[in-house]
Amino acid sequence: MAYILIFITAIFVNNVVLSQFLGICPFLGVSKKVETASGMAAAVAFVLVIATIVTYLIQIYLLDAFGLGYLQTIAFILVIAALVQMVEIILKKVSPSLYQALGVFLPLITTNCCILGVTIQVASGTYAAPGLEYNLLTGVVYALCTALGFGLALIIFAGLREQLARVAVPKGVQGMSIALITAGLLAMAFMGFSGVNNGLQKLFGIE
Repeated sequence: MAYILIFITAIFVNNVVLSQFLGICPFLGVSKKVETASGMAAAVAFVLVIATIVTYLIQIYLLDAFGLGYLQTIAFILVIAALVQMVEIILKKVSPSLYQALGVFLPLITTNCCILGVTIQVASGTYAAPGLEYNLLTGVVYALCTALGFGLALIIFAGLREQLARVAVPKGVQGMSIALITAGLLAMAFMGFSGVNNGLQKLFGIE
């Protein structure tokens, strides 16, 4: 049941974008079309899961083992940058149209604080996992669920923006203004899940 709690918490309760405010740049920049948003969500999920595994091992067997914890941020960014380059190469060959659609936002995954933030949370064991030990398996589960939460928020937001493009929006709030208002309303909607986590913990007796 603890894995189910991670799933619910990472996707709905503590959504990485709508609750933790990480990854706002791609959330606003690549959310005009559902197709582009889906591609970005898949790319972020791939990079996030692989980066979590690699950075966790680096943290345990290199940084902690040799007392190099102060190099954590630099080491993690280098790993993420290398993975993003790999994703770029794959997308350019497999789906040139998606590669062109993502444009400048694909390299920006390198500096996406969502990925860096989650890898640091997993490496330091600060993510929410009641009843579970902090290890690589729970870290990967948390990273995958966080990526799903990011993708869910991004795709829903993209769908809302596509609908907004078809209606007469008042001139004073057109463009990014209505997008930010919509994002705020979406975040408020996700706040409705805040009581689910505590309820499930009490139901299944997880402390």
